[in-house]
This record gives sequence, C-alpha cells and structure tokens, in this order.
Amino acid sequence: METKNIIFELRTKNGFSQDELAEKLYVTRQAVSRWETGETVPNTETLKLLSKLFDVSINTLLGSPRKLICQCCGMTLDDSSISKETDGTFNEEYCKWCYTDGKFVYTNLEELTDFLVGHMSNENWPPEQAREYFEAQLPKLNYWRQTNK
Repeated sequence: METKNIIFELRTKNGFSQDELAEKLYVTRQAVSRWETGETVPNTETLKLLSKLFDVSINTLLGSPRKLICQCCGMTLDDSSISKETDGTFNEEYCKWCYTDGKFVYTNLEELTDFLVGHMSNENWPPEQAREYFEAQLPKLNYWRQTNK
C-alpha cells in the first residue's frame, strides 16, 4: 500500500478530518491533502509525529518498503513486536522482547542463544541444529557486532 493510502486510512479510521489531523501535526490542511493525493510525502519529523499519533512504525507509514528484523535476536518485526523508547516512539531496530523500557534485555550472546534454542528447537529442528544456526547468525546482527567491538 502507498503512503497516501495509509495516511488516509489511518486518519479516517481514527475519525479525524484533514483539518483535525493537520492541527495535531502542526501543518496545514493542504499539506494533509497533498499527502493523501500522493503529491508529497511528510517530512521526517512529521512522519515521527504520525508514527506516535497512530501508533504505527515509520516503516508502516511508508508502505513497509524494507523488511525489518530485530538486530539482537533476528526476529521479523511488525508494528506489534517493534520496541519502543521510553517516550513512546518506535525503535525499528529491535523487538520489544530484546529492548524494553529503554534497556537491552540481553547483554550476553550465550544467554540469548540458550533462550532461543530452548524456545525454538523442536522435533524437526533439534537443539544442536538450532544452536549451530544461532551461533552462526546472531553475531552478524548489528547489536552483537557493536557489543563485540
């Protein structure tokens, strides 16, 4: 879905007129109209305000152009699993289970690996195979690359 349709859908779903949305975002009604016709796209600061107002990620507002994965555990992210900062803004780098209340839950790669193996392995994916996979993949994620520097 395109940004223009997403903004229109979120605005109408929340019962806002273009004037009301414009007031909440400190822009003109004409700006909202131009977004909804696809003439323009909101700037970065306005996207942040829209994200917070509608409780959706900027990635969602832009039509989900990139596949988001948690840079700590590798889980695929959507608006229900993306972490938030203490001010309520989305942090599109991490899931809410790895990063919560402005803090990282896992600071030790071995601890996260043990947790994932315990919860992800099954009869089709034995613990040894799961551990081998996570030990190979997790260090490639941004959080663990930065932690190991």
